[in-house]
Amino acid sequence: MTATAVNTASVPDDPTTDPVVRQVIRSRLVAITDQMRLALQSVSGSPTVTEASDFFTGIYLPDGEFVTMGHQVTFEAPPVGSLIRHLLASGTRLKDGDRIIGNDPFVGALHQNDVQMCAPLIVDGELVGWAGVMAHETDMGGMDFASWSPKATEVWQEGLRIPAVKLVDGGELRQDVLDMLLAATRLPAQVGLDIRAFIATLNVAAERLTELCHRYGSPLVLSVMGSMVDDAETQLRARLRELPDGVVHTRDFLEHDGHTNILYAIDCVLTKTGDRLVLDFSDSSPQARGFVNCSRAGLAGGVAGALIPTLGFGIPWNDGLLRPVDVIAPDGLVCTAVPPAPVGSATVEAVWVVSNVVSAALNRLLLASPKHAHRAQAVSSGTMATFNLSGLDRHGQLFGLHLMDPLAGGFGAFGDHDGQDAAGPINAPCPSIADVETNEQKNPLFYHYRRLAPDSGGAGRRRGGVGAEVGLTVSVPTAEALVMTHGAEVPNSAGLGGGLPGGTIRQEFAEAGREARNLGPKPGAFPITPDDLFHVTWQGGGGIGDPLDRDPLLVVQDVCRGVVTQAAALTTYGVALTATGDVEASSAAYGRRKLRAARLGVDADSIADPTPVETEVADGAIRLSDRLVAIRDDDSGDWQVRTLDGAVLSSGSTRWREGAHRFAMTLPTTVGDSLHVDLAVTGWACPLTGALLAVDVHRRDEEPFHDIDLDFESIAALNRKDQQP
Repeated sequence: MTATAVNTASVPDDPTTDPVVRQVIRSRLVAITDQMRLALQSVSGSPTVTEASDFFTGIYLPDGEFVTMGHQVTFEAPPVGSLIRHLLASGTRLKDGDRIIGNDPFVGALHQNDVQMCAPLIVDGELVGWAGVMAHETDMGGMDFASWSPKATEVWQEGLRIPAVKLVDGGELRQDVLDMLLAATRLPAQVGLDIRAFIATLNVAAERLTELCHRYGSPLVLSVMGSMVDDAETQLRARLRELPDGVVHTRDFLEHDGHTNILYAIDCVLTKTGDRLVLDFSDSSPQARGFVNCSRAGLAGGVAGALIPTLGFGIPWNDGLLRPVDVIAPDGLVCTAVPPAPVGSATVEAVWVVSNVVSAALNRLLLASPKHAHRAQAVSSGTMATFNLSGLDRHGQLFGLHLMDPLAGGFGAFGDHDGQDAAGPINAPCPSIADVETNEQKNPLFYHYRRLAPDSGGAGRRRGGVGAEVGLTVSVPTAEALVMTHGAEVPNSAGLGGGLPGGTIRQEFAEAGREARNLGPKPGAFPITPDDLFHVTWQGGGGIGDPLDRDPLLVVQDVCRGVVTQAAALTTYGVALTATGDVEASSAAYGRRKLRAARLGVDADSIADPTPVETEVADGAIRLSDRLVAIRDDDSGDWQVRTLDGAVLSSGSTRWREGAHRFAMTLPTTVGDSLHVDLAVTGWACPLTGALLAVDVHRRDEEPFHDIDLDFESIAALNRKDQQP
């Protein structure tokens, strides 16, 4: 059988089929996906898989669209589909029992460490679908341990690239191919066990799907698989029609490409019309000299990583969620790099930032939707700092560690509640990290502490979740650490509606007898001994709403919990505490008024206190965010954007920055002290009261841009529909 000979069209639904039977098949397909997860974690010997769940399992249609996926890493669903489509396009001859392995970022993987395998699911001679699995491997060769090479200038320096190779041919393992793959890695035992875990995972899928097809018939199973994707598409299109039409513009940055500490922008212009989305990345920076790029597969993964959990709530997660989305991006950008560009750190650099800008854009639409405003969320954990460790353990054997603790960044705030502390990124819906004891047992690692980092969450009326921080050393005479990140000088966890961004990454290293020094974003490899201490604080989630609108009693609770310091309570939230921990009577009112007046550059006695956010808006007004409403002017009939306090900011468009008060803003020390030299921060406030409306982080030599240009009539129609009984 050749892949190109397969009819990849899904079988039409049969309306006479018992809907209960169809639902049983749907549930069974989801259960098979979870059984794949159990098989992978049972066989794998890698803590990345067994403890941190950095992997993907899923079932695909014959044409490569995914039907089911686990809730591990949402980045990784499209890349396995890319591997399948590569096989289909190449005309590779397939037969029952084949297992194909790959990791080439220019074919389908995110980076070389993400080894992926797929299997054609052939039942009684017919290709019913595919099973796919993918997981991060700690080392796949290259010029540096862990295949993260900050000094790489071309992809060939970053480790073995496997385009698409049959590792199992008709049920027979090709030992020569396996030996070749394992010869490239510094950790052949660990990688070899994971590859066998991949095979076991695909075998489980093949056995279970064959059983399902023999019980209900392959045509019906294939029909149900196709309808699962179709139904998800239908539901998402209906949800998109519940969001306003218009254009949303977001931009985020990553600093330092391993060679030079320059900024790279990932720019997203989202256009929403009816039930379709267009995401245009054309104004992103050209591809970098260093390893921070991602390929087009990474761009697709980053889009999926944000869109699926943001808009897919209550909808089965499959390729139907991506069908209404068109992505525009020319080749050669930092998010569409072409060979020989290095892409070794793609997942934690360009792919992650793609996810940030897509998340920020989608949530601006949610915020302006009457039905879904409560679900709007600031950006979560806008980066993942990387810490790898290698050397000889106490037995003289080579060890390697890819620390997954950085998943414990802060979750972004929601429209109606705070973000969860140490809850991780949006692209990992079920994040988990190993116990301290597990990491210390499996590696010569010693924790001085692992704890929540105060003030790391973005301040706001709803506070972003704080991230965690760790202090590490080793329990062997010496080892080599490989450290890198973005977000040490860029606040990637952006806030919404006047909420502040989460704190930046802080990486410090204290050698024996010396003061700790700031490592910056890309220190690369350096030796570490038991007398040294490596400290890192991860980004918290962004906040929503003006921090001065936060209930003072909630600020007191935050201080008592240790997630906000008393100093930040005063300077950021305007809440002074007495020696007994109570709110000073005057601070909640006059103290906050002084902070708002400072934004306007006026005396506190010259402004009034702002209208409470909880105040109902006037009849006919539509809330766009915490303190912005759209309303039709009684005299002119034109739509206007006004603040809750009555200041008219724009007429005829939602470009409300035209009338807002602009001021140079200083962020809290957890963010502002390490801001990249080429960045500036601009705040936007109500000209009447100084209430904060938005915070823009932008290039110092560029003006901030209008982030929303929404269609008023679309918003009004949604508002009328939402008010219907």
